[in-house]
Amino acid sequence: MSSAPIDTAGAVRAGEALDLPPLDAWLKQQLPGLAGAPQVTQYSGGASNWTYRLAYENADLVLRRPPAGTKAKSAHDMGREYRLQAALQPVFPFVPTMRAYCPDASVIGAEFYVMDRLAGVILRRNPPRGWSLPPEQVRTLCLKVLDTLIALHQVDHQAAGLSHLGLGQGYARRQIEGWSRRYRDARTWNVPGGQAIMDWLMDHLPSTERICITHNDFRFDNVVLDAQDPTHILGVLDWELATLGDPLMDLGNLLAYWVQADDDVLAQATRRQPTHLPGMLTRREVVDYYVEKTGFVPEHWAFYEVYGLFRLSAIAQQIYYRYHHRQTRNPAFKNFWVFVHYLHWRCRRAMKAGH
Repeated sequence: MSSAPIDTAGAVRAGEALDLPPLDAWLKQQLPGLAGAPQVTQYSGGASNWTYRLAYENADLVLRRPPAGTKAKSAHDMGREYRLQAALQPVFPFVPTMRAYCPDASVIGAEFYVMDRLAGVILRRNPPRGWSLPPEQVRTLCLKVLDTLIALHQVDHQAAGLSHLGLGQGYARRQIEGWSRRYRDARTWNVPGGQAIMDWLMDHLPSTERICITHNDFRFDNVVLDAQDPTHILGVLDWELATLGDPLMDLGNLLAYWVQADDDVLAQATRRQPTHLPGMLTRREVVDYYVEKTGFVPEHWAFYEVYGLFRLSAIAQQIYYRYHHRQTRNPAFKNFWVFVHYLHWRCRRAMKAGH
């Protein structure tokens, strides 16, 4: 097994620089003992919150803040994300250590929080250069990632005192109503209305739902792997959407991003994680493995599949909305409207197959 390069941040994007003097002063008040001035770089992997590495002489920190021109405040609540991870870490060890939260937007222009950096490998569109795993080890990695999601879903949130994380029952209906509203609010002229998909989801709500802690953005590029053993998981990142919800909807979210080797050309063009590698499970195999391990049998899997795809279309459209209205200059978002069309086509295909 070859070792993989540690994930690193790059140059800060134009227009997204941190106001370093007040930030450094605030951090040194909160974390006495910080030495020197931080070297600041920015992670490019995320398409939502802005994430920076602050490398001090004696500390390696990560700062997260919402983007400028935020359309949906509830999706970028830094205080909630900070408190949730702090509460979850004692019962789910794959959470980074939280260090400080700042609700005062006057420090850098937005609220933010700081946590310890997890130094490891993050798998994005393709494996890092020079990194290779044979198919049997790719399969091991795939199963361990799924086992991590399963472990999260099996945390006893009531015993852990985490019942405050969400409203619980009625989650499915709230999600469909919420993502439908967000999609409509962020719609631009060049994307479909999506009303038929929204209506279908409301008509196919599950009659019963399990409630557990859900991540709601669980993907390979939010999982940190050990550089010396890339089948060993160090942690899980990006908890901004975590709550108490339906575990099968969390699985549907994961599979919306899961582009497998035999998918069409457009799917391959939108792939953001290496789920196409020999040894990776197919989407159908993922569902079968999850059901076998948890006993959570979906009464109508098409609902969870369509939900995951529609929700992803709403997220993509929210991001594109910011680009369309020139609230971000990131060129990666320029063609997200095409992706929205494609996801709606996938939804309609799954709806038809699910009848």
